This record gives sequence, structure tokens and C-alpha cells, in this order.
Amino acid sequence: MSAPSVRRRRLGAELRTLRERAGQKLDDIARQIGHGYDGPRLSRVERGQLGIKPDALNALLDAYSVEDVAKRDLLLALARDGARRGWWQTYRDIISPAYAELISLEADAKSLRSYQTQLITGLLQTASYARATMSAINPTSTAEEVEALVQVRMGRQAVLTRPAPLEVWAILHEAALHPKLGPRVMRDQLRHLLDLMDIPSVAIQILPLDAPPHPGMSGPFTVLGFPESADLDVVLVEHLASALYVENAADVSVYGSAFEHLRAHALPFDASADLIATLMKDLK
Repeated sequence: MSAPSVRRRRLGAELRTLRERAGQKLDDIARQIGHGYDGPRLSRVERGQLGIKPDALNALLDAYSVEDVAKRDLLLALARDGARRGWWQTYRDIISPAYAELISLEADAKSLRSYQTQLITGLLQTASYARATMSAINPTSTAEEVEALVQVRMGRQAVLTRPAPLEVWAILHEAALHPKLGPRVMRDQLRHLLDLMDIPSVAIQILPLDAPPHPGMSGPFTVLGFPESADLDVVLVEHLASALYVENAADVSVYGSAFEHLRAHALPFDASADLIATLMKDLK
């Protein structure tokens, strides 16, 4: 994914909103904060084309009268982490910039809502399931490359066990529970889903095959939520060879509403667990 990164765009959009709410013009606010900023440079920050140092950002937030400590901390984290090198950078030769962006965003997110049609949500996959599906999706990849991708997938799952775990709500279309990956692989994967359903921060629902028409018919998507400001939420829409990040608040809201519709059409938690258990027992 080309620069500017999602982080910088999110930070810039929030700073532009704060400035407009304060009724300030770019040139005026730039003169007010100093730190070598002029109107054009600050405009590049707001467009996500340029990073901003923490001391200059603090001056901006003071100028905009932002007193919410949690919000200030979040924006400062975005500024610090715009060029952050996380553990996933070790795998930069085999993962796309968009995938690296997703991992980085997951590390900061408070919640993740995912709707998947053909695959189990990545954060809920077993290593054997990940290996089998990655081999199928990337038929030209070597065994070593697939194994490295599996390691990345497993590394991502650390967000489920961190001190403040990522809150995951996954809606899986029933079709995602029927791939021909081998009985053992699928038994282990379905058992893993049942185990995950015992974790308070993980919610899993199944959208049955006979569900009525619904917004998810347009395809899978993931909504990443961030603490204190829904305006900073991001939607990821993935395709075979590309990924699109939806950041406009109005568009993000459409996906949030679609998820609520899917949640209403999906089976309740107990019924979802019963279906998973039945499918697991039926595997020979």
C-alpha cells in the first residue's frame, strides 16, 4: 500500500477536524504553534503526506483545547508509530504493505468486527488451517514462504492474549466451515473455534446457509475500532491481489450498520456453537 499510510491519514484527518471545529486557518494555527511549521507544511500533515513530531503535535492539541488524556495519547501514538517498525517488519519481503498496515492497526485497535464468507477470520485460525488455505490461495509460493506467512498469522494472534485483549466479534458464513482441507485440519479448526468462544473478549456467530438476503452478500470486510474516537475507525476490504482501506467516517458507518444487520441474521451464540460442534462430529 502506497504512502501516506493509514496511520498518517487517520491522524491528519483528525487534526483537520479539530482545526475546523476550532475555526482556525492553516496559516494562523501554524504561526501559533511554531516548531518550524507554516501553512503548507501543516496542510501536508493533515493530508497524511508528512509526519509530525510529538512536541509539535502537543502544541497543536493545546491550541485546539484537547484536554481528553486518552484521545491525546491515541493521537500521539499515531504520530510516533507512523513509521514504526514492528515485529512484522522481519517479514517485509513476503507480506504486502497493506498486510503490514493491518497488523500494525490491530496492535492499536480496541475492537475488531469481521465478516467472512469463505475463510475463518485470520485471528481465529489454527496453524494447520492457515497453512492449508495459504497454500491454496498462493499456489506459486514455496513451502518456505507459506511457512513464513503462517508464522506471521500466528504472531498476529498475540493481540488476543495481551493484557487488554483485542475485542473480536467474528461472523462466519456457514460456507466457511465446509472447505475440503482434510478432516483432521477441519476438526482441529472447529475445535479451536469452540475453545475461543469461551474467551470473554471473543464472540463468534455463524450466518447459516439459509439466511435471508443480507448486506454481507457484497463480500467480506473487517472493521477496526479504536479507543475514544469512532471517527478514527477503519474498514478493510480485501481482494485476492489488493486491499482497500475505507476511512471516511460516513463510509465506515455504512459497514458498521451492515455488521449490525449481519449480527441480527446470524445464529445466536449457543446455536452457533451447536452447529460448529455438529459439523466437527460429522467429519470422518
